[in-house]
Amino acid sequence: MLPRPTSGTPEAPAGARGFAVVDVEATGRSPWRHRVVEIAVVLLDAGLRPEGEFATLLDPLGPVGPTHVHRIRQADVEGAPRFREIAPRLLELLSGRVLVGHHVSCDHGFLDREFARIGVPLPPVPLLCTMRLAREHLPPAPGYGLAACVEAAGLGWYPAHTALGDARVTAELLRHCLGAPSCPPEDWAVPLREAAGVPWPRLGRARSRPSGDAVPLVRREAPYGPWLPGSQAPAVVLTRCGAMGSTA
Repeated sequence: MLPRPTSGTPEAPAGARGFAVVDVEATGRSPWRHRVVEIAVVLLDAGLRPEGEFATLLDPLGPVGPTHVHRIRQADVEGAPRFREIAPRLLELLSGRVLVGHHVSCDHGFLDREFARIGVPLPPVPLLCTMRLAREHLPPAPGYGLAACVEAAGLGWYPAHTALGDARVTAELLRHCLGAPSCPPEDWAVPLREAAGVPWPRLGRARSRPSGDAVPLVRREAPYGPWLPGSQAPAVVLTRCGAMGSTA
């Protein structure tokens, strides 16, 4: 559960829609050669209040890649949607919002390539990187990976390398940094204003497959806590939904 906005959170510009905090797990490191195998979006309004979540595993149409990192097995993505099937919903979620991520250029790069593969160019969406914000508004840390920043901010443990776990804690980190006394309002007010004017493409919803079956979502949940090298992976629960749902 995301915490309430801090008392130091500045006012958002009028008409701003908010933030889309995104995390992807992929079959490798290259957006050009590898595919997204899991995606999560945490929506925050312009006042940093939570509005909803979207998460699903994806069928990458090939090997899932480094299972030792993201803990996704080949069997987990059987029957999961393909990117094209969730693309219309993603466009709706991202439209009018600032795209946020930890090392956001990486998440944006994978999204940009996945949309390009289906012939949809992403618009010049404003980006906000919690890694950059952490460097400026957190105490000095030995590193600025997500786990190190979460520890420096005192936000507690989280299920690392699950898209939803990473997106949720990145949303908390965003709120922590933007509420810091050292953070000027321009750090978030300017991107919000820019996002409101970006024209977004739209796609028709893929409500069913050629077989007539509903497009599924496969949501992965894991208990909060770090996945330390060499430790046994925590139990992961897969929830298979029989239809393309809204955020919840």
